Amino acid sequence: MFAIPGQTPVTITPAAAKHIARLMARENAAGFRIGVKKGGCAGMEYTMEVAQDAGPMDIVVEDGDARVLIAPMAQMFLIGTEIDYETGLLESGFKFRNPNVEESCGCGESIKFKDMDELQADRSATEG
Repeated sequence: MFAIPGQTPVTITPAAAKHIARLMARENAAGFRIGVKKGGCAGMEYTMEVAQDAGPMDIVVEDGDARVLIAPMAQMFLIGTEIDYETGLLESGFKFRNPNVEESCGCGESIKFKDMDELQADRSATEG
Protein backbone atom coordinates (compact mmCIF):
# COMPACT_ATOMS: atom_id res chain seq x y z
CA MET A 1 0.00 0.00 0.00
CA PHE A 2 1.11 3.51 -0.75
CA ALA A 3 -0.64 5.48 2.00
CA ILE A 4 1.29 8.05 4.01
CA PRO A 5 0.97 7.25 7.73
CA GLY A 6 -1.35 9.67 9.51
CA GLN A 7 -2.83 11.08 6.30
CA THR A 8 -5.79 10.04 4.20
CA PRO A 9 -4.62 9.42 0.64
CA VAL A 10 -7.56 11.34 -0.85
CA THR A 11 -9.99 13.96 0.41
CA ILE A 12 -13.67 14.04 -0.44
CA THR A 13 -15.62 17.29 -0.71
CA PRO A 14 -19.09 17.46 0.87
CA ALA A 15 -20.69 17.46 -2.61
CA ALA A 16 -18.78 14.31 -3.60
CA ALA A 17 -19.53 12.60 -0.28
CA LYS A 18 -23.24 13.29 -0.70
CA HIS A 19 -23.29 11.91 -4.24
CA ILE A 20 -21.20 8.84 -3.36
CA ALA A 21 -23.45 8.06 -0.38
CA ARG A 22 -26.52 8.37 -2.64
CA LEU A 23 -25.01 5.98 -5.22
CA MET A 24 -24.06 3.49 -2.50
CA ALA A 25 -27.56 3.56 -0.99
CA ARG A 26 -29.24 3.15 -4.38
CA GLU A 27 -27.09 0.11 -5.23
CA ASN A 28 -26.91 -1.23 -1.65
CA ALA A 29 -23.12 -1.15 -2.10
CA ALA A 30 -20.17 -1.31 0.27
CA GLY A 31 -18.29 1.51 -1.45
CA PHE A 32 -17.34 3.49 -4.50
CA ARG A 33 -14.12 2.17 -6.05
CA ILE A 34 -11.81 4.49 -7.95
CA GLY A 35 -8.82 3.44 -10.00
CA VAL A 36 -6.82 4.20 -13.11
CA LYS A 37 -6.32 2.35 -16.39
CA LYS A 38 -4.44 2.87 -19.62
CA GLY A 39 -6.45 4.70 -22.23
CA GLY A 40 -7.49 8.04 -23.63
CA CYS A 41 -5.45 10.51 -25.61
CA ALA A 42 -3.21 11.47 -22.64
CA GLY A 43 -2.43 7.87 -21.67
CA MET A 44 -4.47 7.10 -18.52
CA GLU A 45 -8.09 7.38 -17.40
CA TYR A 46 -9.81 7.31 -14.04
CA THR A 47 -12.18 4.42 -13.41
CA MET A 48 -15.17 4.54 -11.06
CA GLU A 49 -17.61 1.86 -10.05
CA VAL A 50 -20.02 1.05 -7.28
CA ALA A 51 -18.50 -1.91 -5.41
CA GLN A 52 -20.28 -4.63 -3.48
CA ASP A 53 -17.26 -5.28 -1.27
CA ALA A 54 -13.81 -3.92 -0.49
CA GLY A 55 -10.85 -5.83 -1.87
CA PRO A 56 -8.17 -7.00 0.56
CA MET A 57 -5.63 -4.48 -0.79
CA ASP A 58 -8.03 -1.53 -1.26
CA ILE A 59 -7.40 1.60 0.78
CA VAL A 60 -10.70 2.68 2.36
CA VAL A 61 -11.49 6.36 2.95
CA GLU A 62 -14.73 7.17 4.76
CA ASP A 63 -16.53 10.49 5.06
CA GLY A 64 -19.91 10.20 6.76
CA ASP A 65 -21.95 7.67 4.76
CA ALA A 66 -19.56 7.85 1.79
CA ARG A 67 -16.92 5.16 1.45
CA VAL A 68 -14.24 5.39 -1.26
CA LEU A 69 -12.21 2.29 -2.09
CA ILE A 70 -8.90 2.96 -3.83
CA ALA A 71 -7.83 0.10 -6.07
CA PRO A 72 -4.25 -1.15 -5.47
CA MET A 73 -2.88 -0.11 -8.88
CA ALA A 74 -4.19 3.44 -8.42
CA GLN A 75 -2.96 4.14 -4.91
CA MET A 76 0.39 5.67 -5.79
CA PHE A 77 -1.20 7.88 -8.45
CA LEU A 78 -4.02 9.21 -6.27
CA ILE A 79 -2.19 10.31 -3.11
CA GLY A 80 -3.10 13.94 -2.43
CA THR A 81 -6.14 13.96 -4.73
CA GLU A 82 -9.31 15.86 -3.89
CA ILE A 83 -12.49 14.21 -5.17
CA ASP A 84 -15.30 16.65 -5.91
CA TYR A 85 -18.70 16.49 -7.59
CA GLU A 86 -19.66 19.46 -9.73
CA THR A 87 -23.05 20.24 -11.21
CA GLY A 88 -23.20 22.49 -14.27
CA LEU A 89 -25.65 23.54 -16.95
CA LEU A 90 -24.29 21.13 -19.57
CA GLU A 91 -22.75 18.37 -17.49
CA SER A 92 -22.34 17.05 -13.98
CA GLY A 93 -19.81 14.63 -12.63
CA PHE A 94 -16.88 13.77 -10.44
CA LYS A 95 -13.79 15.96 -10.70
CA PHE A 96 -10.35 14.86 -9.53
CA ARG A 97 -7.91 17.55 -8.44
CA ASN A 98 -4.76 15.48 -8.51
CA PRO A 99 -1.30 16.96 -7.84
CA ASN A 100 0.30 13.93 -9.54
CA VAL A 101 -1.08 14.80 -12.97
CA GLU A 102 1.42 16.29 -15.37
CA GLU A 103 -1.05 17.02 -18.18
CA SER A 104 -4.58 16.22 -19.31
CA CYS A 105 -6.29 16.11 -22.66
CA GLY A 106 -8.58 18.84 -23.90
CA CYS A 107 -11.75 16.91 -23.12
CA GLY A 108 -10.60 16.31 -19.53
CA GLU A 109 -11.26 12.58 -19.70
CA SER A 110 -7.68 11.33 -19.71
CA ILE A 111 -4.51 12.28 -17.88
CA LYS A 112 -0.77 11.78 -17.89
CA PHE A 113 0.96 11.29 -14.56
CA LYS A 114 4.39 12.52 -13.58
CA ASP A 115 7.05 9.83 -13.96
CA MET A 116 7.83 7.59 -10.98
CA ASP A 117 11.09 9.34 -10.02
CA GLU A 118 9.36 12.71 -9.96
CA LEU A 119 6.48 11.35 -7.85
CA GLN A 120 8.94 9.80 -5.36
CA ALA A 121 10.90 13.08 -5.13
CA ASP A 122 7.69 15.09 -4.55
CA ARG A 123 6.59 12.71 -1.77
CA SER A 124 10.00 12.74 -0.10
CA ALA A 125 10.00 16.55 -0.08
CA THR A 126 6.58 16.76 1.57
CA GLU A 127 7.32 14.06 4.17
CA GLY A 128 10.68 15.31 5.25
